[in-house]
Amino acid sequence: MKSVLATLILVAVSVFLYFACVTSYIFNYQSKGNSVAAEIRVEQGDSLAAVARKLRAQKLIKNERLFLLWARFRGLETRIHLGLYRFEAPVGAREILDRLATGQGVFHKITIPEGLTVNEIAALLGKMQVADGEKFLAAASEPELLASLGLLNRGIEGYLFPSTYYFTPSTPEKNIVLAMAEQFRKTSAQVLERSNGAHRLTPHELITLASIIEKETGIEAERPLISAVFHNRLRLSMPLQSDPTVIYGLKDFQGNLTRKNLQDPSPYNTYRVPGLPPGPICNPGLSSIKAALEPADVRYLYFVSKNDGSHQFSESLEAHSRAVKTYQPVAPPAPRNKTYARRR
Repeated sequence: MKSVLATLILVAVSVFLYFACVTSYIFNYQSKGNSVAAEIRVEQGDSLAAVARKLRAQKLIKNERLFLLWARFRGLETRIHLGLYRFEAPVGAREILDRLATGQGVFHKITIPEGLTVNEIAALLGKMQVADGEKFLAAASEPELLASLGLLNRGIEGYLFPSTYYFTPSTPEKNIVLAMAEQFRKTSAQVLERSNGAHRLTPHELITLASIIEKETGIEAERPLISAVFHNRLRLSMPLQSDPTVIYGLKDFQGNLTRKNLQDPSPYNTYRVPGLPPGPICNPGLSSIKAALEPADVRYLYFVSKNDGSHQFSESLEAHSRAVKTYQPVAPPAPRNKTYARRR
């Protein structure tokens, strides 16, 4: 009996060692045939077996069955993420499985700057080959999508948050819109919740004002001051006279705001239309949203560009006129950045 037991133990140990060696070989197998990166795409409906076949076809794994058994043993069979995966040879099967299970695929990184319009975001996505610009605009105007966001009667302008995003190739344009809108909701929710009718403005009006602030200055410290000017004007029923609002309403702005442009009948022309425009003129960042809610405690009613990105603020028309003579004796062409030459 001892002899039989010893034999059985020896056989069991041998089988275990054999299986361990085979498994180690399989999962540490690194293709020497692939000198370039290999890619596979995990698509909707792909089973783990289908993924394993793709890996085998690219010579990234040696044995499909062992790969499947190992994935099932680790409980990862149903945790494989969709997307495009690129593997720089050589790479082991264990690392491949880990990357598939954690979704470490190929991503496009794109940074959406503060102050872009929806059209400009679409153009940037197209330029960076992240998405089709036209399809993005179409998705952003879908009534069903807007209704799901509570923006059916407002539009998406102003509600796409400027930030850095990571999208897998072929991410549907609708999903990109939703990701940016959700980021806006998460980031601005706490700020807007504090508003509670502050300054007699609705949340939509606050975002509209924030978008104007965003376009008027790129200097952080100036945003509460710009905000104060517009709040003061709204309180006194003075027209906002904001150049960026006029530009937003023009169908074909050539880069130089003219007197004729200031007479444009657009509802965004705050030289002619009292109060705020009907909606945001860009997608503002959090700093501008906070500034719209918390203007500086000053009595400024005017500001003029110093032509260096900053502004001179004034409480009276007389002081403002002096500042205009100092900084803009001859009205220069409108700068190409956020801050426009203005005589307010």
